[in-house]
Amino acid sequence: MTDVIKRNNVRVIGEGDQAIIFAHGFGCSQNVWRHLVSAYQSKFKLILFDFVGAGQSDLNAYDPVKYSSLDGYTKDVLEILETLNIKNVLYIGHSVSSMIGVKAAIAQPSYFSKLIFVSPSPCYINDEEYIGGLDKEDLANLLELMDSNYLGWSSFLAPQVMGNPDRPALGEELVENFCATDPDIAKEFARVTFLSDSRDDLERLLTESLTLQCSEDILAPLEVGYYLEKKAKGNTLKLLKATGHCPHLSAPEEVIAAINAYINFEA
Repeated sequence: MTDVIKRNNVRVIGEGDQAIIFAHGFGCSQNVWRHLVSAYQSKFKLILFDFVGAGQSDLNAYDPVKYSSLDGYTKDVLEILETLNIKNVLYIGHSVSSMIGVKAAIAQPSYFSKLIFVSPSPCYINDEEYIGGLDKEDLANLLELMDSNYLGWSSFLAPQVMGNPDRPALGEELVENFCATDPDIAKEFARVTFLSDSRDDLERLLTESLTLQCSEDILAPLEVGYYLEKKAKGNTLKLLKATGHCPHLSAPEEVIAAINAYINFEA
């Protein structure tokens, strides 16, 4: 029996009947949710975890076959909820974890009340009329740089992903997050993240969802937000004034206000 709690460094904190589970994006850990944790821990039960390879997760649990697609990460999310015996949870996922949440809710809809996507993308690659943000050639060059020099790749990419060049500390934090992730696992997770295509899953999703879309985001342009709103049943699109790919770090107040409005919560 896998020790799910140890494997994913699961922490349960806060007070309240309604549970929220936070799923971090590529190259990050549960620490990126600290601003939202402060906002919700007095009224909600909060579930925090690290995907295998990130944060304080159990690196020995990494299986290259299992984690060669988003399905392996999806299975872990469901196992966490099953182990904790928690259903009807509010799922908040960042970036690639938005699509992990979609897959989890399709597989076990009773586990989820609503899904909230922070800077989501079902497909990062431009494909005919679909605008994903990256051309195949650009992505291939990016992955090649990652293979040859992961630390250099992190230092190059993270500030661009974060945006907000007038606040360099934000980009530096993301670089530190990238560099704190096991490089070999991070390389594989990057491929899974950027090469996955979850567009067909959107039409199978029955759980209500909210998309928090930044006004400028090199990884998830505005077209992605409109695509999600169109393809996912019951999806609400909220355009943020925030820029960059990580508004929960760069503009937490705006993110919290949007979530509060969506779930009818008065702080």
